Amino acid sequence: MMDFQIISRGGEAGPYQAFPDVCRLKNGDLYGVFYTGYGHVSLPDMSKGWAQGGRLCAVRSRDEGKTWSAPTTIFDDALDNRDPHVAQLRDGSLVCSFFSLKPGTGGRPYDGIGTQLIRSVDGGKTWDKTAQIIAPTGWYCSAPVRQLPDKTCVLGIYYFGGAGKEFGGVIRSTDSGRTWSAPISIGEGQHIPLDAETDVIRLKDGILLAALRSSKVNLHFATSHDNGKSWGPACDSGFKGHAPHFTRLKTGEILLTHRLPQTALHVSRDDARTWEGPSEIDNVIGAYPSTLELRDGTVLVVYYTEGAESHVRAKRFKLTATGIAFLSW
Repeated sequence: MMDFQIISRGGEAGPYQAFPDVCRLKNGDLYGVFYTGYGHVSLPDMSKGWAQGGRLCAVRSRDEGKTWSAPTTIFDDALDNRDPHVAQLRDGSLVCSFFSLKPGTGGRPYDGIGTQLIRSVDGGKTWDKTAQIIAPTGWYCSAPVRQLPDKTCVLGIYYFGGAGKEFGGVIRSTDSGRTWSAPISIGEGQHIPLDAETDVIRLKDGILLAALRSSKVNLHFATSHDNGKSWGPACDSGFKGHAPHFTRLKTGEILLTHRLPQTALHVSRDDARTWEGPSEIDNVIGAYPSTLELRDGTVLVVYYTEGAESHVRAKRFKLTATGIAFLSW
């Protein structure tokens, strides 16, 4: 297996770097975002030198991922801002979805404040100084905004309310992410433990497919026939997976990266009817991998390592008839 590339480690971004995502900008640059803090959860803590807690950072590549800029902070308020994902919409705006944690109440170590969004209108050079809350308290996100052919935006979210109340969902926007619908749940009432980290992809027939994590049972799928306004039941995928992320290649295959076993990939060559895998990307458990197709048809995958000296990694591979083949840079 070819060596990985380190996109960011230590330095100005801090000792813990995680949850990366990357997109291509209209000018051709690759733009990556990730979480930085002093640990897996980084609430504000003056004694650790993090007065405002975890923050969101970004890096940029102008040579198809061969080299990357030093990380810069794109958002940092008085909460633990985390799990960013990024997408460029057809109007040119760049949107970063994430959620934040604050010190908990009622004996809880921390509480969420809802799903959030910031926007850049200059290709990621500057960002909103104040985040918009786009889904209420209890709802989290671990996926990028997905824009459909009719320009509707769909964002996978998930509800984590404790006491076994866990299910997926989406929110929808018809104005390029400026306003959003109320959450539309997926799997609510099925009594499946879906700490879902929902992601969504459009299939060739127009059906939307949602992938939903479970920490206790297999990954689940659900479908929508009306652009995400309503959803069928969550169904067992047949394999395990955390932090699902979809990418469709120009040749039609769908990549589904996820954690478990370790950092892994499933591939569908028949528009999500069947899945091949898992293929191992790396043997680290941190993972949260996401993929992007490069201009030459190869694939960039970014992910992170958990624990001491946590950092963001990348590999490059091509899809073959039997799996994946890793490539040098």
